[in-house]
Amino acid sequence: MAKVKAACWQNTNLPLEALLHQLNSMLRGWTAHFKYGCSSATFGYLRHYLWHQVIRWVGRKHRRTPWRQLRRRYSKGDGWPAHGKAVLFNPAAVHTERYRYRGEKIPRPWPSAI
Repeated sequence: MAKVKAACWQNTNLPLEALLHQLNSMLRGWTAHFKYGCSSATFGYLRHYLWHQVIRWVGRKHRRTPWRQLRRRYSKGDGWPAHGKAVLFNPAAVHTERYRYRGEKIPRPWPSAI
C-alpha cells in the first residue's frame, strides 16, 4: 500500500498513462507472487484503495474540473481509470489458488470417517 501511495503522490505533471504503467507493473508483480494463498479478499481491498488513490491523483491534477468530465476523459465509461491504451490493472480479477505445491498432502486435524 505504501508503494501505491508514494506513486500516486508524485508529480502530477506526468500524464495519467505514465502513472498507470508504473502502477500496473507493481500490481502484476504483487498479484503474481501472492496469488497462491488466501488473498482474494486482500486483492479486493487493494482494488478499492487503488481506485481511490488514482482518482484523487486525477483530482489534484485537474483541480477545477468536475467529476463528470474527469470520468468521461479518464475512463472507458465504467469509472475504472484508463487513458489512451493504458488501463489500470484490476487486482481483484486475479484467480487465486490455495496451496499449489502441497495439494492433498496437507494434514487434516481430524481423522477420516472411513
